[in-house]
Amino acid sequence: MRDPYTVLGVERGASADEIKKAFRRLAKQYHPDRNKNDPKAQERFSEVNSAYEILGDDAKRKAFDRGEIDAEGKPRATMHGFEQAGTGPGGFRFDFGSGGRGDPRDIFSDLFSKFDMGGGKAHTGQAQAGGHRTRGGASPVPPGEDIETEVSIPLEHVAKGGSVRVTLGSGRTVEVKVPQGVANGKVMRLKGQGNPSPFGGPAGDALITLRYARHTQFTVDGADLRTQIPVPIRDAVLGGEIRVPTLEGEVSMTVPPWTSGGKTLRLRGKGLPLNDREGDLYVTLQIDLGPHDPEVEGFFRRKKG
Repeated sequence: MRDPYTVLGVERGASADEIKKAFRRLAKQYHPDRNKNDPKAQERFSEVNSAYEILGDDAKRKAFDRGEIDAEGKPRATMHGFEQAGTGPGGFRFDFGSGGRGDPRDIFSDLFSKFDMGGGKAHTGQAQAGGHRTRGGASPVPPGEDIETEVSIPLEHVAKGGSVRVTLGSGRTVEVKVPQGVANGKVMRLKGQGNPSPFGGPAGDALITLRYARHTQFTVDGADLRTQIPVPIRDAVLGGEIRVPTLEGEVSMTVPPWTSGGKTLRLRGKGLPLNDREGDLYVTLQIDLGPHDPEVEGFFRRKKG
């Protein structure tokens, strides 16, 4: 087999992520399901897979780089340093002059039948892993691609917790639990909810970004909320109690006498309960003249005169 770096088209210093991307690209290109009438493509697919078995496994890759195994994952052996007696792979000791079989090829044949890939038994078969053939044990079969999506969550879920339905690939939906106080832009990972692996490996993950939904009443300012409330002119002049909506229901708020329109009052702890701090609700008052009131109109006319 050719050098696995050459097969995957990557440099020797390539990162594990670069190697995985190269493998996925080539495996998809030469996959037998896409090239049913092209035997060369199937051979290329097998070669790509075998190369990834070496470079996709950190221990095997290091062993290959050190020259300890070949491109097929088999241990390399040399005759350097062996004279009449020596130590072979795996710590086996042999003596060419001991009266046993004198041909070194016979000795290495026996050794390799026991030593193959460092195990204590002959490794003669090929295992099936993830739908393709491997040599020397389990193959690091890559998982399916991750799915990335976003979902809007109501501010009420941020305040109290809740759940939302999220649509993933092929119309599949899952329920996502929204924790209380979750931050805007938080990414939640759902293990095994991504795309299936085309090579028989585990499914990828679903990465779901939570975004605050636009609210009809409130705007978000960090952990704080802001809103505008109409105030009857009588309450603005004389003072009074008004009802203010919050994420947990309406509460009463006192309007001081002679309050101008545009004044902002604060309700402590009525914002978003984020992890770093509990926000407040800022209420900006808007003067509401309400229906026609002759008494109020007469008052201002007299003031004008």
